Amino acid sequence: MDDMVEDVLDRLEFIRLSPKRVLVIGDWTSTLALSLRGGGADVTEADVASIDEEKPIEDGPYDLIVSLSSVDRVNDLPGALLHMRNALADEGIMIASFLGAGSLPHLRRAMLAAEPDRPAARMHPLVDNQAASALLQRALFKRQVVDGRSLTVSFAALDRLVSDLRDQALTSSLANAAPPLSKAARLRAAEAFSATANDKGRTLESFEILTLTGWKD
Repeated sequence: MDDMVEDVLDRLEFIRLSPKRVLVIGDWTSTLALSLRGGGADVTEADVASIDEEKPIEDGPYDLIVSLSSVDRVNDLPGALLHMRNALADEGIMIASFLGAGSLPHLRRAMLAAEPDRPAARMHPLVDNQAASALLQRALFKRQVVDGRSLTVSFAALDRLVSDLRDQALTSSLANAAPPLSKAARLRAAEAFSATANDKGRTLESFEILTLTGWKD
């Protein structure tokens, strides 16, 4: 979240945007809202649980809508983007950052190793760069930019990675949760994860952060 917030602030500074009315979704640190209010913006904050991004957004129009780590977990992503566009003022801008399809490769391999015969679905589908561009077009944004970056984090063990994901509400959003892993399966997963460790005993896991930017002309 810290990385996403810093990136959004850098983008706004680069395009020299000073929005008056802003909606921020998903920033549980409130850091982005605090920074924008410092610049004179009227900021409305909404956590993921308090807003249904598949329904029209009320109290618009907004000059800027920022969604952090949230739209990738809705059932109707094109609809969510369209609702955000509709809630923008003319010349308004939407920025949405979330984990993309290149994220957590070591965790994925560990889960496959845990259940080599019949692996259960344990991660919700993630969006890649190409699909994100098409989604912005479907949402009728006139100008679109999609870019990604990789954030590398080292972990000493699989349990620590899973704990961090839970703390940041980044675990699976599938409606039907898979059954818990057996003790033997957990051991296979942990061993597969540890097998990718470097000479310092730490596994370097990657988080691909996609950022979608769209303007309403």
